Amino acid sequence: MTIDAFVEGLRLALQWPSFGFLLVGIFIGIWLGAVPGLGGVIGIVLVLPFTYGMDTLSAFAILLGIFAVTSTSDTIASVMLGIPGTASSQATVMDGHPLAKKGEAARAFGAAFTVSAFGGIFGAVILALSLPIALPIILQFNNPELFALALLGLAMVGSLSGPSVAKGLAAACFGLLLSTIGYAQDAAIPRYWLGEPYLLDRLPLIPVVLGLFAMPELIDLAAKDRTIATMPKARQNWQQLVQGARDAVKNWWLAVRCSAIGVYIGMIPGVGGAVVDWIAYGHALQSTKNPERYGTGDIRGVIAPEAANNAVRGGSLIPTVAFGVPGSAMNALLLSALLIQGLQPGKPMLTTDLPFTFSMIWNIALANIIAAALLMLLANQIAKLSFVSGHLIVPGVILFVFMGAWLSLAELGDWVTLMLFGALGYVMKLGGWPRPPVVLAFILGSLMENSFLLSWKIHQGLGWLDRPIVVVILLLTAATLFYSVRRNRKRRAEAQAARTEMQSAVRSIGEEPTDPMASLFVGAVFVALFVAALGPVFDWPALVFAFPLLAIVPGLLLTAPVLASDAITARRAANAARTFFARTDVQRGFSFLGYCVAMIVIAVLVGQKIALVLLVAVYLWRWGRYGWRVVLPYAAATALILIGFYDRIVHIFWLKPVFADQIRAAIPEGIPAWLIL
Repeated sequence: MTIDAFVEGLRLALQWPSFGFLLVGIFIGIWLGAVPGLGGVIGIVLVLPFTYGMDTLSAFAILLGIFAVTSTSDTIASVMLGIPGTASSQATVMDGHPLAKKGEAARAFGAAFTVSAFGGIFGAVILALSLPIALPIILQFNNPELFALALLGLAMVGSLSGPSVAKGLAAACFGLLLSTIGYAQDAAIPRYWLGEPYLLDRLPLIPVVLGLFAMPELIDLAAKDRTIATMPKARQNWQQLVQGARDAVKNWWLAVRCSAIGVYIGMIPGVGGAVVDWIAYGHALQSTKNPERYGTGDIRGVIAPEAANNAVRGGSLIPTVAFGVPGSAMNALLLSALLIQGLQPGKPMLTTDLPFTFSMIWNIALANIIAAALLMLLANQIAKLSFVSGHLIVPGVILFVFMGAWLSLAELGDWVTLMLFGALGYVMKLGGWPRPPVVLAFILGSLMENSFLLSWKIHQGLGWLDRPIVVVILLLTAATLFYSVRRNRKRRAEAQAARTEMQSAVRSIGEEPTDPMASLFVGAVFVALFVAALGPVFDWPALVFAFPLLAIVPGLLLTAPVLASDAITARRAANAARTFFARTDVQRGFSFLGYCVAMIVIAVLVGQKIALVLLVAVYLWRWGRYGWRVVLPYAAATALILIGFYDRIVHIFWLKPVFADQIRAAIPEGIPAWLIL
């Protein structure tokens, strides 16, 4: 019965016109995944109203085309810019971006797109075969198991995303603390909102992510006046593409294992998409004999997360269609589309409507295959951007970064948040503090707090810790931390020659050695924030301050010794502070931030469209030293994107500037105000 439904689902997915709408969704999804700050949620929101009058198969074909391929095209930003295109591509940054710095972006694309296609189709097959046993597994995951699984994800990302386990875990605690800003889960009591209504509904995710990841990379490109690739290209891009595909085939067993991880983790509501790439990355690192190569441009560090985050899409459909429990914003939108089309999640979707359920899974698999093939054809040209001057890349990307942040709440606070976390992310990068743990903890914080509080209430305390699955997951967490600590101790115990060789390898991909003053500054900021956050907690009820304490106390215990160690290192370094602030790249980096702050001030006065076009033009003129033949077309393209896409298609709410009335009065009659304001 299941096999017949599986085959019938394939037939439904391939029939016309639904297959045509799938292609339309794929093209939209590729664009949205490749542009930082957009993503599949925006695409589904824009397309959903147009599906009301469509037949069910066609409606879901276009929606699932968008849903599926953002996890394929997001590789572009992760590899080229070191910016996670979506939350599920954070781990790809670890080795994908170093490969681009080596001049091997095409190789990373070849491997990533190959395993993306494989992960999509493999995920569909594995899901079909395991559907009879999937539901009992899902039913075993309640709040205690979800909390433990999220804890495992944080342990993996915290311990694997940098050379210091303490720094990684402290950064994760900082992310958890950020997630507690706003109204508490258990009561209408605001926490850490600083009297700003903007913070009552929690910090928005996109400005935080773009600030921590996008801004530091753009600052680096602008400050150092270089290309993305810091090494000369050894081979043609098409040769690298073929090599990447061969790497994927050579590591087929790793791709199989990580695809299976993606399917089964994806079935768990609310957790899968955020942690699956890190769980796959951690599995790859811990199952190899030479883990020291990870993080410096190892192709396996691209294969593992990309196989998993494409397989996860199929698995994530199961809790949505079986229980009506969406695990993400995109799944929630798909659930609403089901209801619009008159379909009820639950038993019918796994019995009488099972062929349609499989057609959804097949649409995801086919979308991954088609998108991977299209991106393979484009990868040769995309990879060439790694050898283009950074001054030509920065203005275009900064436009999408600012507008991506603005799409969160369309408030000035979005840009303020972007700048604050951009400055913090830049100093964290200079100081060797990992940024992925902050973002992942921030994403998982609300789910963890809710799961923790419900588990505490239901089991009258910590009685849930002895549940079998919880025990297994906690043991895996302990094993992950033990392995990571042992690995780092082994590295520190290596001979000086080996350490020198490692430093040479780091410099070969264009990374600066960790600056002790930058690391000291970040540690001091973390300690100050943890101490400040500790003050008001005892004025709140127990269940309101419980989770913040779970972030603050470990955060202090982990950050304090790191801060002390950095203080000793900085004291030993001659003129450490003077040397740091005298660095030309650091001065230029903060100068670039100053340009961005000035743009925000201008936007408040005369409007965002004028301010962003000015930022692009002034940057190209002053920093890039380009003439009007470059500046004017670039600025015109910027205005066209702002007006044509963000204003006319997305219909965003723009900030009303201080001089709005005066500008409207000065606009000649016949010219619509929306062209300027």
